[in-house]
Amino acid sequence: MARQKPLHLYRNIGIIAHIDAGKTTTTERILYYTGKKHQIIDVHDTKDGKGSTTTDYLEQEKKRGITIQSAAVSTEWKGHQINVIDTPGHVDFTIEVNRSLRVLDGAVVVFDGVAGVEPQTETNWRLADQYNVPRMCYINKMDRIGANFKHAVDGIKNRLGANIVLCQVPLGSSDDFVGMVDLIAGQGYIWASSDKDSKWETIPLDQVADHPRVKEFTTTADKEWVAKLAELRAHSIESAVEMDDDAMHAYLDGQEPTLETLKKCIRKGCVAGKLVPVFCGSSYRNKGVQQMLDGVVDYMPYPGENGGISMVDEDGNIIGEQQVTDDAPVRALAFKVINDQFGTLTFTRIYSGVIKKGDTLQNVTRGKKERIGRIVEVQANATKEIDEVRAGDICAFVSLKETETGDSLTDPQHPVLLERMRFPDPVISVAVEPKSRNDIDKLSTALYKMVKADPSLRMEVDQETGQTVLKGMGELHLEITIDRMRTELGVEANMGKPKVSFREAFGQTVEHTYTHKKQSGGSGQFAEVKIIFEPGEPGSGVVFSDEVVGGRVPREYIPAVEHAITVESRQGQVAGYEVLDFKARLVDGKYHDVDSSALAFEIAGRACFREAQKMSKPKLLEPIMKLEVVTEADYLGDVIGDINRRRGSVSEQGQKGTNAFVQGFVPLAEMFGYINFLRSATSGRGTFTMIFDHYEEVPASMVAKLMEKEAK
Repeated sequence: MARQKPLHLYRNIGIIAHIDAGKTTTTERILYYTGKKHQIIDVHDTKDGKGSTTTDYLEQEKKRGITIQSAAVSTEWKGHQINVIDTPGHVDFTIEVNRSLRVLDGAVVVFDGVAGVEPQTETNWRLADQYNVPRMCYINKMDRIGANFKHAVDGIKNRLGANIVLCQVPLGSSDDFVGMVDLIAGQGYIWASSDKDSKWETIPLDQVADHPRVKEFTTTADKEWVAKLAELRAHSIESAVEMDDDAMHAYLDGQEPTLETLKKCIRKGCVAGKLVPVFCGSSYRNKGVQQMLDGVVDYMPYPGENGGISMVDEDGNIIGEQQVTDDAPVRALAFKVINDQFGTLTFTRIYSGVIKKGDTLQNVTRGKKERIGRIVEVQANATKEIDEVRAGDICAFVSLKETETGDSLTDPQHPVLLERMRFPDPVISVAVEPKSRNDIDKLSTALYKMVKADPSLRMEVDQETGQTVLKGMGELHLEITIDRMRTELGVEANMGKPKVSFREAFGQTVEHTYTHKKQSGGSGQFAEVKIIFEPGEPGSGVVFSDEVVGGRVPREYIPAVEHAITVESRQGQVAGYEVLDFKARLVDGKYHDVDSSALAFEIAGRACFREAQKMSKPKLLEPIMKLEVVTEADYLGDVIGDINRRRGSVSEQGQKGTNAFVQGFVPLAEMFGYINFLRSATSGRGTFTMIFDHYEEVPASMVAKLMEKEAK
């Protein structure tokens, strides 16, 4: 079957933002205006559990009014196929944004018009930088009291470092939000009323200031935007033509660029990641979403427009690039696995080739073959069977047995690894046990399924206590995982007290020699290693360096020493936590012609590491979280005092719309149950976000106390 729609009419986009900026509401409006839905469900109408928005369909999402897992929907706008992924904004579910951005061609970053740039937006922006995803900004909630377009725009420029082009500016804010101006087209849109779905009239730019509804503006800021419209348009035109030499020369020669030329220039800059178009509106009031959709069509890249996907060798080194085309061997990336009523759904982005039902693909990551039984197009929690998928498509395969998140699926005749995803390490762990003895076997199966679906979860069995330990990104993450096991897999479990994932480090440089000798009849074991262990810079990882000269340790035994140190570093000598950031320099050693072996050198390497770490005055490190609290100014003193009591430090404070905010760094060990303190201290008005920032040494006086607390 031939391609139904040319590739340049496809857009694969993600909706990303901080929690509560309006991502799900915006996605609902996109589906409404593109004809996929005939009724709008608002997020705040779902908490009774009776209704649900299209993309927030999990029981936990409806109850809490937040997005927990990214959901994909497909729709059409002006002849273009738009695949939209609505992602979570809560820090505990950053993994969902990570894996979605990995396979998307563009992203719409939604901002709360009152709060502007928020912490999770910064995290998501960095992820988009990491994966080179072109972005456009949509400043939402311009109808809210305290909405400040300038504050949001300044934050995008200064805090995110974006080179922006204003495509739209709002006319008014909060109750005076009556319309907006399209600076590129040079015209204004003014709604007849403040009702949802109100009709708008289109008027030329030079007549906007004289419109009766604009003349009623009361605030100075709103009036200033109107007074500067001609100047803002000129600035946007300059930013656009800078992206194209021919357009720039024509503009400098006094030739006014056409609308088509301007759109072409902005698209060129946006696709290359050099320019970020900015739009505005109020999704809840149904205002601005159609114009934002036009922006997606005009400026977001089609699959492959900004390059294909990197192919890598087993060590992760780039060996080539696969362009997005049907006329190439199949190359696809599994980016998400979920368990639902249909079985296991493996969400996959097709980068090249054509996959039909019944085809056999090679899972290159795991060295296994997978037969493609059913292929479905996913509409959130509904599926529609399709017979084939082509380059640029996002689909789901049903009941793949071996494939996990991040795996590469390719033509068996042309196997190749695609660039891997990078996942954050968990920072918090809890013991999990079944509610009844009958559920013991079911619990381990359910946990395995949850971990397979979510790479930011880890499961292990504590060798000393025999407890099953689940590690995740935060209290909410773990709580929701346990709840989803109940609702999706029918397994009830109890969750123990959260524990912090501490780390260890060398306190100082140590040079240590260890000799391993064993003689008990027959051939013995002999190996001697002399290793210098040096503390490394934060984030430098474990570095092994072979500095042996003169064959004092034969070449074939050196990998065994390196392996020993890598394995042993996973369990330190202070409290059994992983040892971070050090360099191990193997400088000398001895061997025996008969008694030496790789095993003997591995044993020597392990023992040398253990003894050297003890001798180095080792440090215990704890995760430090970046905290932001937003509340009314009256409560700020109590919040700051509490941060100091929790061994934290304040880095910044100021105003965010009508509220005050404080940012700082606090040890995770001191932050359990923080929401209870904040609610009581701020009469329920305070909100906070917390994200892992770095590891820091635990003060010597606190080590025993913290370890005692963790052991309980």
